[in-house]
Amino acid sequence: MATNPLSQFPPGFLWGVSTSAHQIEGAADERDPSVWDAFTAEPGHIKDGSTADVACDHYHRYPEDVALLADLGVDAYRFSISWPRVNSPGGLDFYDRLVDALVMAGIRPVPTLFHWDLPLKSQEAGGWLNRDTAERFAEYAGTVAARLGDRVKKWITLNEPAEHTLLGHALGAHAPGKQLLFDSLPVAHHQLLAHGLAVRSLRAAGVTDIGIANSHGPTWAVSRQPEDVQAADFYDLLLNRLFADPLLLGQYPAGIGELMPGDVDADLKVIAEPIDWYGINYYQPTKVGAPEGAEIEFSGLTLPAELPFSVRELEGYPVTDFGWPVVPEALTELLVGFRERYGDRLPPVVITENGCSYEGIDDQERITFLDGHVRALHRALEQGVDVRGYFVWSLLDNFEWAEGYARRFGLVHVDYDTLKRTPKASYGWLRDALRAR
Repeated sequence: MATNPLSQFPPGFLWGVSTSAHQIEGAADERDPSVWDAFTAEPGHIKDGSTADVACDHYHRYPEDVALLADLGVDAYRFSISWPRVNSPGGLDFYDRLVDALVMAGIRPVPTLFHWDLPLKSQEAGGWLNRDTAERFAEYAGTVAARLGDRVKKWITLNEPAEHTLLGHALGAHAPGKQLLFDSLPVAHHQLLAHGLAVRSLRAAGVTDIGIANSHGPTWAVSRQPEDVQAADFYDLLLNRLFADPLLLGQYPAGIGELMPGDVDADLKVIAEPIDWYGINYYQPTKVGAPEGAEIEFSGLTLPAELPFSVRELEGYPVTDFGWPVVPEALTELLVGFRERYGDRLPPVVITENGCSYEGIDDQERITFLDGHVRALHRALEQGVDVRGYFVWSLLDNFEWAEGYARRFGLVHVDYDTLKRTPKASYGWLRDALRAR
């Protein structure tokens, strides 16, 4: 780590950090309820029994957090806007204040319009299984853009529709807790449709810089045996191509389109509305083999035996405190593979999330992780991938979904009893690297 990895990137490259509304805002009594409020209220869903009712109390402490961002020296801050908060009286006023504070600090606001916290009323009307939710999302996007678009220029429609589909609707590990397995495919389709409709809505409001944040990672077969390769290809289809192909190619992978609801061909024209950049959240590759005929425990999840693949432990790499393998070179592989697969249909790429869970304030492991991944990102740039930005997950330790407060992804430590913020060693490393560009 002798050289500053950030100094290798071209001028104008966007450096930022990310958060999401439900994970940090708190002030749950000052907004409408979401699917996550209902999910956390049921015993057994959150490992430590906690809720996000207070979280980091960012809703009331945002000036302190904007000051942390300013001291850090990032170019941009990716946050999410809570649809349930916007639905409540005065809900958009908070985002007005936040955006004003960011602009005053010289930080580019980059809001995500949906980061998993669907209004509970929408869920009770069918949620993402209901096509109407996509229409309502486009209306919401237009409302937010009309209010903030004079100061916000860069927008993200959805965060990780793959995880929201698979964890929330196929496996039941996340809100809304449905266990539909492959009957959850309409959820994927309606989220993608919502994205396309929102792009149109944002364009109508004058927005010219729109992306999406999809989670992607390489899939590695455990062997070259046909059954393992076939299983890995299917897993890759579900996690990567199911969400990238419709957006970038205007078509589903073979055999998938006929499983989707409605007039799929017409919907694909909406889903493939041109975007200005493609956001990728990268954490780890996945090792996959043929099904083993038994339940598998993986990354805190229980994967049912009837799946046509099995996820295996990736050995030979260091792991985070969450047990996730640390494989920076797989980020290079992923990005080069995307360029090869999609060619000129792939717009400029922004890494919208990359980070790791480690305990402690002197978090040297996080520094090593970030340094390695930034260097891997630069290697992709050297190999011709048009990468325009990188956002660290996350600014603050926060409510980590079904894990509760047991996982710490932040550059800033949060004491959940006092809500005191303490910058970690990784915060200092990034601040110094940004200043030394």
